[in-house]
Amino acid sequence: METKENKSGLLLTGTLAALGASLCCITPVLGVVAGIGGAASAFSWLEPFRPYLVALTLMVLAFAWYRRLKPAKQTLACACEAEPNKASFFQSKTFLGVATVAVLLLLAFPYYSSAIIPSVPKTAVVQPTELQLARLDINGMTCSGCEGSVTHALASKKGVVVAKASYESGSAEVTFQPSVVSVETLKKAIEEEVGYSVTGTELLTKK
Repeated sequence: METKENKSGLLLTGTLAALGASLCCITPVLGVVAGIGGAASAFSWLEPFRPYLVALTLMVLAFAWYRRLKPAKQTLACACEAEPNKASFFQSKTFLGVATVAVLLLLAFPYYSSAIIPSVPKTAVVQPTELQLARLDINGMTCSGCEGSVTHALASKKGVVVAKASYESGSAEVTFQPSVVSVETLKKAIEEEVGYSVTGTELLTKK
């Protein structure tokens, strides 16, 4: 007989796997939105396991739906196999559907996380001769949500004109006013507000 504990265990396994697959992308956004500095790097080690956790989550969900939708037995071997007259909410298709949607939203978080990050007011126009371009090498970015968090942390600093981070290159390029903000301040913004480590900085050609 399929028990409530079996179903709950499947859903718990799927939810934990989805959470594990998304933590490396959720924590940087929380670092910016909720001010939880230093949280991002704590879960960046999960990124290499993300494909396996996603696959495990989808398999668990598929198996849970299969067990829920499979045809009922036509004959019962004994009375102990009889199902309860009325299943609880946690054993219903409705609950499984809600849990499935929640888990899929967790898995898809990297693709819509940028919509959660607040916008930054535009910097006043300045003369090109007053600007400097710098590149910061960053360790720990793993998805578009990560680079969005870093971009926001940099762009929100007074004196920054343009900021763009890339998780693929593991770096960020910042156009800024050196008379207003320093490279060291930008470095601290990434490390303290988002939680990633800056492994190197380089001043490039002036804009």
